[in-house]
Amino acid sequence: MAYTVLARKYRSQAFDDVVGQEPIAQTLKNAIKTNRVAHAYLFTGTRGVGKTTMARILAKSLNCLASKEPTTQACCKCDSCVAVNLGEDIDVIEIDGASNRGIDNIRELRDNAIYRPARSRFKIYIIDEVHMLTTDAFNALLKILEEPPSHVKFIFATTEPQKVLATIQSRCQRFDFRNISPAQIARQLKAILDQEKIKCDEDLILALAKLANGSMRDGLSLLDRLISTGVQPLTASLLEEYLGCPNSEKVCELVAAIGDSNAAGALAAAGDLTNAGLSEVQTADALVDYMRDLMVVKAAGAGSDLVILTEQQKKQAEQLAQKFDIAGLVYGITTLEKLRWSLKNTDSARPLLEATILRLAMSEHFLNVDQLLSQSNPSQDKKKVTVDRYATTVPQPAPQGQPQISGLESIKSNWQNILKAVGPSTAGLLACAQPARFENGVLILEFSASSEVQKKMCESNGRVEQIGAVLREKCGKDIKIELRLGQGEVKATEEPAQTKTRSQKQNEILNDPAVKAVIMGLDATITNIEDN
Repeated sequence: MAYTVLARKYRSQAFDDVVGQEPIAQTLKNAIKTNRVAHAYLFTGTRGVGKTTMARILAKSLNCLASKEPTTQACCKCDSCVAVNLGEDIDVIEIDGASNRGIDNIRELRDNAIYRPARSRFKIYIIDEVHMLTTDAFNALLKILEEPPSHVKFIFATTEPQKVLATIQSRCQRFDFRNISPAQIARQLKAILDQEKIKCDEDLILALAKLANGSMRDGLSLLDRLISTGVQPLTASLLEEYLGCPNSEKVCELVAAIGDSNAAGALAAAGDLTNAGLSEVQTADALVDYMRDLMVVKAAGAGSDLVILTEQQKKQAEQLAQKFDIAGLVYGITTLEKLRWSLKNTDSARPLLEATILRLAMSEHFLNVDQLLSQSNPSQDKKKVTVDRYATTVPQPAPQGQPQISGLESIKSNWQNILKAVGPSTAGLLACAQPARFENGVLILEFSASSEVQKKMCESNGRVEQIGAVLREKCGKDIKIELRLGQGEVKATEEPAQTKTRSQKQNEILNDPAVKAVIMGLDATITNIEDN
């Protein structure tokens, strides 16, 4: 007997068997139960997520000969159900839109559709990759979609719905099939291996599920390739040997070296991966995937459903995540994502990859600008004021006998000094505000009418308390802060509208106090300024 691949052997046969598309299956079941089945459906989604499978299940449910009417539980044994499963039913016509895309093909379909089905309740047309039809072919479909015979149903499937004419889509009930989660794919793969009585490691199941990239069919095809090796039990090492996937331990060693700022170790680990046959692009992809896992562990914890790892891998990821902060991981992922496009279009892929890895390994952890500014003058006595997740610093109260700020006019005249004391991030938000009134220990700061966003940002993350702390030190007493939105623009911060040249914009950036502080604190050199 000829071998049947897993994707066909374990194809869902009923609505209740569908994996990952339960909401769509339930909706179609309800439509059948209430006799509200539409004359045309459009199933959209990436490859291997169950569009054609769902179309066949719907066709069997509508035409099952074991039932006197459409049913949600097709028997899968009658002549109609068996023929639909094989794609050979005379009343359920499956058409490949890529090879039957012309107007003549659709005219033939339209001419045949007027005849009643040979033995079933409905004549059902399943057109796969319907977006491949020509514009003329789509237009030929319009008439029959507008006024279809009562015995005809259309089910269209496509991976690119944006290419389907709007006039066609408006005459269909559209269902968007989502990518299947790695956890759901892993459970299905494990169930199939149990039925096939094939032993495997848990590491392999999760790795295959992630490689499937949301496609159940792709996951089953990969599993078929591994089973054909004849090796049992199936282990994660087979992925590297037969599918060219990266060795997870070597990827961990590379990430650990980057986290330890071990430049030599990072280069050696990267060399191990490329020498094992991994391309530079694959190495970059492996780094991105693992850093993504560390980022999620750092942000949401190892117990999050977003982390698709074994328990042992989760513990390892938790340990590695301690070597990074979230900002550093985000920077690494975005840098590597930009790199992978360059790697595909260069003859110097390996040096470019190694240079980027060194850049990541030798870079300092990212510092909040306020932290960096607070470190710029370590000899000065400091007092911490907690703001958001970072701490900014302000000078201690003025020595006794030194004139202190008091009254509205005094606050106005010293406003620039107060802004410097609160730090650059808060000062930048307060640039469009002015002290308006100071009565009974309450200072009202009025923002310009167009600065509602800045006002809301000042109201969050403890910035109001930060301003109050600075004023308490300057004035020697507690001052409450109220933020209000004014009716007009704040004159003191108005600037004439003008178009700035690129050179002027760059000079402003280079002269910004926060930028200068970063450069001095890291002993860095600006190599490029990108426009947003």
